[in-house]
Amino acid sequence: MKMFGLITTLLAVVLSADASAQQTVDVVNSRVTDKIELEGVVEAIQQSTVSAQTAGTVVELPVDVDDPVAAGELIVRLDDTEQRARLNRAQANLESARATVTDAERRYRRISNLAAQQVASQAELDQASTQLETSKAMAAEASAALDEAKKQLSYTRVEAPYAGIVTERFVELGESVQPGQPLMSGLSLEHLRVVTELPQSYAQYVRERQQAQIETSAGKILTIGSMTFYPYADERSHTFRLRLNLTNSDGSLFPGMLVKVNVAVGEREVLQIPASAVLERGELRAVYVRTEAGENQLRQIRTGDKIADQVEILSGLEVGEQVVTLAEGLSND
Repeated sequence: MKMFGLITTLLAVVLSADASAQQTVDVVNSRVTDKIELEGVVEAIQQSTVSAQTAGTVVELPVDVDDPVAAGELIVRLDDTEQRARLNRAQANLESARATVTDAERRYRRISNLAAQQVASQAELDQASTQLETSKAMAAEASAALDEAKKQLSYTRVEAPYAGIVTERFVELGESVQPGQPLMSGLSLEHLRVVTELPQSYAQYVRERQQAQIETSAGKILTIGSMTFYPYADERSHTFRLRLNLTNSDGSLFPGMLVKVNVAVGEREVLQIPASAVLERGELRAVYVRTEAGENQLRQIRTGDKIADQVEILSGLEVGEQVVTLAEGLSND
């Protein structure tokens, strides 16, 4: 009380203008959102490892780790000598099969005409029909083999599946690779998300409302595009995983970085006044309350959270009372 009495004496001198000339604001009830701060890790939504789909020797590596690549850009080229030879053989086989079909069709028409004149037997006609169907099947098989040969040739050019940046290179020039062998890894920095763990006590509210903000180490606030709530708790930590897609990444974030995740976990009614109306002296807080007589009366208060330019009042004021804003003639020094 001695300290508060001293504050009262010191602050009395700040009334530098007539009380009626100083602006006041009403003490009001406001609905605020409670938030908790979690730690999140940045992830790339698009990240993958490209593997060989055909056998061959690496003859070109135009990109390396940390190089940016465009979608469809060449990242590895394999020697295609064997694949081109297969393609040529497949093309020749298809042409031969088509020629066989042409001959079989011609023979079938001839036997069919003779059978109509009762010169050729039904057995000869059936045989010609079977040969025609067999030749067509062989032609279809040759066509499929050609398609496969073209595909195998295309696999000698390995291209980036999306625009991004190379993160790992697993092969060297001159190295022989086999199907399934990893070649390069990469990710896109354009589409990022943040993963965090939510305590189970907040699970129901967060799942229903899905409100959160991301804060970078530089203090920048990023909004989220969507939230994915994993519908099960971790068996060890008993937390629920949240995955937050970012909508406005400016290039300052990279996978693996830590960020703050401010998650809305509830709402409540609180008394609020402008923070500019509060006088601070050490651990003590006070405001000037406008009395019914029009005078400014100093009163000690207890404050809670500060939300934007408003401060929560825990005790010392009631709804409807008026407090003087320090910006209008009073000093907080």
